[in-house]
Parts: sequence; C-alpha cells; structure tokens
Amino acid sequence: MNPSRLLSKLVVKIATTKFPKFIQCFINKTYVKVFKINMEDFEPENPCEYETLNDLFIRHKKFIEFYEDEDIVVSPSDSLVIAHDEIEDGYVYQIKGKKYHISELIPYETKLNGGHFVNLYLSPKDYHRFHVPIDMEIVKATYIPGELMPVKPAQLEKELVFPKNKRVVLRCKDKKDRYFYFVAVGAMIVGKIHFNFDERLQKDYNEITTFEYNKPVKLKKGDELGRFEFGSSILLFFGPDHFKYLNQQDDVEVGDILGEIY
Repeated sequence: MNPSRLLSKLVVKIATTKFPKFIQCFINKTYVKVFKINMEDFEPENPCEYETLNDLFIRHKKFIEFYEDEDIVVSPSDSLVIAHDEIEDGYVYQIKGKKYHISELIPYETKLNGGHFVNLYLSPKDYHRFHVPIDMEIVKATYIPGELMPVKPAQLEKELVFPKNKRVVLRCKDKKDRYFYFVAVGAMIVGKIHFNFDERLQKDYNEITTFEYNKPVKLKKGDELGRFEFGSSILLFFGPDHFKYLNQQDDVEVGDILGEIY
C-alpha cells in the first residue's frame, strides 16, 4: 500500500473512533481552534456534542440560501476558487501554470472544447457537504480509482494531481438538455467520497466503473448531493456557449453565485 493511502486509512480510523467523552471533547475543540471554525453557523454549535471527529467533519449548516433564478449556477460547497477559465484545445488548468488535457481526467469523450471550467478547493476548515449547483439530471456516474495525493494549492503548484487522484465523474444535463460535468476529486485523508443518490458509489473499485441511469436522477438546486470526510476538490466543466462566469470572489460559500447558463 502506498504511503498516502496508508496515512489516509490511519487518519480515517482515528476520525471514526469514539473516544471517551472528555478526550473526544478535547480533540474536537482543538480541531475547531486550529482551523478557526465558527461553530455558530452549525448545528449543534458545541464541538463536544459530536461523538467522533468525523461527525464534526460532516457537520450540518444551520441555514443555506440558494439563489432562486433557475439559470444561476451556485457554488456547491464552501470553497476557494483556485482556477477558472475557458477550455482551449481540450486543455484546462488545475491551478495557474499546471495544465492537463480533459481526457486525462474524464475517460470518455466530452465535447467541452471552447467551454468553461471552475476548480473549487475545500480545505479542512470548510463545510464538507456539497450540494446541487443547478437543477439537473444525472445520466452517468463514473468511479475512477487513483492516488490520494494532497490537493491543497501549494501541492497543486508542484505537480499534476487531479488526473492522478481517485475521483467520481458525474455526467449531468441541465434544463436546456445540455451536458455538463461535476467531478469530485479525492485527496490525502479523504477515505471516501459519499454520494447520496447511489450507494454503489460509496465502494472502492480497482478499475474504472461506470453506472448509467436509464431513468436519470433528477435533482433540484440546493439538494444535498454528497460529502467528503476531510477536504478535497470539486471541478465543474461546461460546454461551449453554455456558461458565463460571474463570481468575483476567491472564497465562496455554498449557495453563492458562480455564474449562469444561457
């Protein structure tokens, strides 16, 4: 087993263990302090009420507001926008200076050239659940095994990570019957990527595994789509003449406006 997977398994084991109450309280309070988490935004507010560190990772927000205009695409998560731009000749950036071809990330034809990509980084301090960015139908989900390398920006500047890491690719269709892609990328410490609509995606597979939905999975903007267990990345890809990027902030919260479809 490679070192990144071994470390991930070790941390997941610790994070899912129920320690005696006073020890767990200390662990949880330390985590909140180190990552400067404002617990007033979450339910419950008291870190000591979470039975494991993992329960604290996947805490629920008290309130999330989603922009109602059906053409608006919102951020699916609390994140740092680390890159966004046009897709040129099939190439995108994981971060400035690190380019790769979409075919290295998604193992089938996408016809995204001339479209737009948005990369979102979820840090350990962020809300770990992610939501549906716009009314959509999921027509296919593809699990791609890979490494569990760190995805923090400093690491992304050193080497290509997204095309190497474990990930799940959702092929989605918006209300105008145009395809876009939602990619959840695993990372060091992230043992599993959970999706609420299909329990088969919770498993680890040794080869690329695809699930087709003859009856598409219909979801509304703001629905909880799934969760990470520590921190990771979400990548969004839209086709040509499909999406306009509107966001002007580096840090976004779940529900903030990213752009619009047209």
